[in-house]
Amino acid sequence: MKANLGKMCHKRQDLNFIFSQGQLGSTQNKGLIPCVLLVLKEMLPTYHKWRYNTYGVRERIGCLILELIHAILNLSPEGESQGSAPSLQSLCIYSLANTEAGQAVVNIMGIGVDTIDVVMAAQPSSGGSEGPGQMLIQTVKLAFSVTNNVIRLKPPSDVVSPLEQALTQHGGHGNNLIIVLAKYIYHKHDPALPRLAIQLLKRLATVAPMSVYACLGSDAAAIRDAFLTRLQSKTEDMRIKVMILEFLTVAVETQPGLIELFLNLEVKNGAEGSKEFLLGEWSCLQVVLDLIDSRQQGKYWCPPLLHRSALAFLHALWQDRRDSAISVLRTKENFWENLTTPLFGTLPSSETTEPCVLETCALVMKIICLEIYYVVRGSLEQSLKDTLKKFASSKRYEYWSGYVKSLVCHMAETEEDGSRTFTECQMLVSAWRMLLIISTSHSDVMHLTEDNTRLQLFMDVLEGTKAALLVPMSVPCLRLGSMLATLLLILLKQWKSVIGLAPEILQPLALILESILQADQQLMDRAKAKVFSALISVLQIQGLNGSQLPQLPQLLLCICETIQEEALALMDSTRHTALTGDSTPEDKDSMETDAAPKALHKDQRDGVCVLALHLAKELCKLDADGDHWLQVMRKIPVLPSILSALELSLRVKRNLYFSEAALHLLLILAQTPQGAEAVAGAGVIQSTCLPLLSVYEISSNGATQGSGFSRKSQDAPSWPGVYRLSMSLMESLLKTLRYNFLNDALDFVGVHQERILQCLNAVRTVQSLACLDEADHTVGFLLQLSNFCKEWQFHLPQLLRDVQVNLCYLCQTCTYLLHSKKMLHHYLQAKNGDAVPPGPRPQRAPQTPSKQPSSEREEAEQRALLAVQCSLLKILSKTLAALRHFTPDFCQILLDQSLDLAEYNILFVLSFNTPAFDSDVAPSFGTLLATINVALSMLGEVEKKKEPASLSVASFASSEETQALKSLLMFSMENCFYVLISQAVRYLKDPTVHNRDKQRMKQELSSELSTLLSTLSRYFRRGSPSSPAAGLHPSPQTKPPTPGTKLGLEGQEPIVQLVQAFVRHVQR
Repeated sequence: MKANLGKMCHKRQDLNFIFSQGQLGSTQNKGLIPCVLLVLKEMLPTYHKWRYNTYGVRERIGCLILELIHAILNLSPEGESQGSAPSLQSLCIYSLANTEAGQAVVNIMGIGVDTIDVVMAAQPSSGGSEGPGQMLIQTVKLAFSVTNNVIRLKPPSDVVSPLEQALTQHGGHGNNLIIVLAKYIYHKHDPALPRLAIQLLKRLATVAPMSVYACLGSDAAAIRDAFLTRLQSKTEDMRIKVMILEFLTVAVETQPGLIELFLNLEVKNGAEGSKEFLLGEWSCLQVVLDLIDSRQQGKYWCPPLLHRSALAFLHALWQDRRDSAISVLRTKENFWENLTTPLFGTLPSSETTEPCVLETCALVMKIICLEIYYVVRGSLEQSLKDTLKKFASSKRYEYWSGYVKSLVCHMAETEEDGSRTFTECQMLVSAWRMLLIISTSHSDVMHLTEDNTRLQLFMDVLEGTKAALLVPMSVPCLRLGSMLATLLLILLKQWKSVIGLAPEILQPLALILESILQADQQLMDRAKAKVFSALISVLQIQGLNGSQLPQLPQLLLCICETIQEEALALMDSTRHTALTGDSTPEDKDSMETDAAPKALHKDQRDGVCVLALHLAKELCKLDADGDHWLQVMRKIPVLPSILSALELSLRVKRNLYFSEAALHLLLILAQTPQGAEAVAGAGVIQSTCLPLLSVYEISSNGATQGSGFSRKSQDAPSWPGVYRLSMSLMESLLKTLRYNFLNDALDFVGVHQERILQCLNAVRTVQSLACLDEADHTVGFLLQLSNFCKEWQFHLPQLLRDVQVNLCYLCQTCTYLLHSKKMLHHYLQAKNGDAVPPGPRPQRAPQTPSKQPSSEREEAEQRALLAVQCSLLKILSKTLAALRHFTPDFCQILLDQSLDLAEYNILFVLSFNTPAFDSDVAPSFGTLLATINVALSMLGEVEKKKEPASLSVASFASSEETQALKSLLMFSMENCFYVLISQAVRYLKDPTVHNRDKQRMKQELSSELSTLLSTLSRYFRRGSPSSPAAGLHPSPQTKPPTPGTKLGLEGQEPIVQLVQAFVRHVQR
């Protein structure tokens, strides 16, 4: 009844009551939901249509409604839980975004500056602060704030809400809300009104898919002028200036047309196609340049907050690569000096520094980094170079490093107080990190070349990391610590020479590790991975031994506990993934500071589990005796956990990175007797032997399917690489434990005999480094197993014979490929193009003759050829060493008349033809003679040091590599002589061989060996390297030369004595 009569006092009282209740501070006050719903559905959309008897009541009711909604939207959302009834805040957001209530707010904002000015002009001067004009302004301001909060808090959705449609729709004749909002810049009575209008424009420019410039239409230039007039006025409200600059900062990225309007750049001299620009009369850049002028700082019209906003706008230009504007700015007089002025000042203590000052310094650092990163080094402005030189000479690196460290330490100490400067602190740390990263790759430009300075900066970063991560339950400190840990890793990689001299690095890292291992695991995964990586890098760089690392026992204990937990969690995750069939990429980078924590334990190259295994490997290298490792093993059953996870991973063919890291760790442990016993006792053969069959697939006819002999790089993580590591592990265990591991080794070779035989044959058809690497590992394992021929013959006689035959063919293949370098080069180009490292390919029919790409390509091909030759030579040397165990001992066969020749198979047929590349041609004595000739030829090439243009094994090799190559060639040649002579005597002792064949063999060998002997003698006269076999397999009938004697005399060289003795023997 009162509503019909136009008396609204009760409505105002109701609204006042609801408003007082809504300010209690909780969005879960469910008793108010019906009241608020009534306001949103019934009052807000229709209150302006009601009948009023008193002037001004309508505006008062509208203001009260918006005050209520504004208060609700600004309440803290504490106490909300999923599945509960909607809160007051979510109710308001939904209603305003999707119902008529939102349109009512839009209508209020659309009143426009002209209507407000009319109301203000009609208001009597005695109206005070409660006049209709002030009430209308307050209502519009509340509408701006409510709309801005709704857009900010609205849940993300692909569907555009009715409110967003109403805000961004284009109408004819300039009838759209955007231009109405922009024209509030003309309002003079209340500075908050244009500020809130610009804030809403900034929000819309960020989230709405529209062009503000198109909405402004023909009024764009006039509105721009009004914006700039208020921006450059020294008496204007500072908050309006800040909001204008923030709006322009957002427009740089989201509104290209609008920002070009405000930049107002003119082409120099009006020439078309010219890329030189000048500032127009109404360019915002001139205002910004005035604001960053060092002479203006500290004046009342340029407070720190406004200075920060101007620098944020400049940073947006650099970040968005607005080259036209940047080209004008960087050439302005004193631009770089004015820009970098904040970096040369002295800030107050960390406790009293204004947050905006921190942000100002961070923005300057980022602009410098972007300029150096994007501009070619020689094109930097001289003024910037001078500024950077002054920065270094003024000890500003040391100052800022110490300040950032103290700031992080202060944040860690006051974390419980809820410091409000965390965002600015994080921004400064991020900028300082960027500056140091740029300085590592542009040290000449940044003038950061002194080792003492670098060491101080590194230690400050380490101290800051420790301070942040020693507060493990603080999410803000964790973020800071994670950022600094990433910087720590980069500096460890780039400043190795400095880090090697650093005093105490491991102790702080050990403290950090102990701290983060006790924290919440989900929060600490990223930080743990980075600390593990840092420890690995430090251990590799400094090359310490166990006695120099007192923290070794504690570190091993912490790492093994982590490995056990991670291995068990990985097993659960793998079983879950195998059951559900989920498949996710395994190589996703997880080092991002703000990456979301993973729900399940996944196998990642830089995951906690993999890095913990690599760190354990480095620590085990330091523990030479294995005592500390065994003490940890008695406390924590880490090996069974690793092997169980490894077995499961191999069976389902998942967790590639974990499998590789685990095998690397086991391989290091297997090098010591105690470690090898522990690995074998934990059941390594049961965990790996049969599951390894899943790594490669053998079809019914024995052919490898799937990922067989890959032509990819042997360094890339792959399942064939896991198989190669397993083979190396078996080799190391057998070499260390010998008879204690023999049965397991025979089981392994029996299970994988098809793959082993295929691998030996594959060298003839696939010469990729990955294939050769597998052959190298396989032959190395067979070499260790060949020490136990009798046991092998007893358990697997047929496999032993197959291996002997395949090793002989492998010897023939390697000899042919090493002898025919041109053929090997052709095979690499035709079959295994990826074996050649990628290089610039020669262009087809170039217009100008240029030999540079061709020479680079040739050099790359020669390096690839050299790598393959070295791999083939390693395989050949191990093959001959293994064959030496399969042929009778030379002394025994000469002196023991009762030797059973049937124990030793004939390995090479009685023929002296040159070896062919055909698998149908059986290996013969000619193969062994050709192998000796190839070794002598390669030794000659090494000695002559042929020019790099030739395909020589000496090309591109250092002195150490050349010496190792010589020793390897001598080792191969000695073993080849030994096998040749032993097989020859085996033929001579064999009664089943015809005497005519024996006589022919004597003649041929006498002639061939005499020729080789003369060549060998000439080589030894020039000086020869000692063979690595000298200490392991001394030649029979000889004694090692005494120290001080000259090895160049042919009569004192063991290999020459052996050949001479045999020649005399066959000539009798």
